[in-house]
Amino acid sequence: MKAAAALIGAALLASTTAMAGDIRTERVHFKKGASSATVEDSIKGYQGVDYVLGARKGQSMNVSMATNNTANYFNILAPGKTDEAMFIGSTSGNQFEGTLPASGDYKIRVYLMRSAARRDEVADYRLEMIID
Repeated sequence: MKAAAALIGAALLASTTAMAGDIRTERVHFKKGASSATVEDSIKGYQGVDYVLGARKGQSMNVSMATNNTANYFNILAPGKTDEAMFIGSTSGNQFEGTLPASGDYKIRVYLMRSAARRDEVADYRLEMIID
């Protein structure tokens, strides 16, 4: 039983690692005096994008995404976290608003659900990020 659990865990880790290779990283810079930034882009299949932006504990963050693909979502990862999301779009929708728990770099990870990625679907999206 323990061997089967270990095998399943190893398979999941390998799957996550393989998908992580398809994630590109882009640093988000707000224009001088601005508290928001908007990105328009697209992803295909297993591609994903980590939008990285710095923020301080206690600040408010608002992230929203408009997309043409119903399998396109974003997660938010707190500073220091690599795969543990504080917000999961596939279960909570494409709108996040909350107070940040820590200071540092937050990742907004845009992705397609596995079923759409397998079919090599494309998603065009507009992502708005606001920090107050």
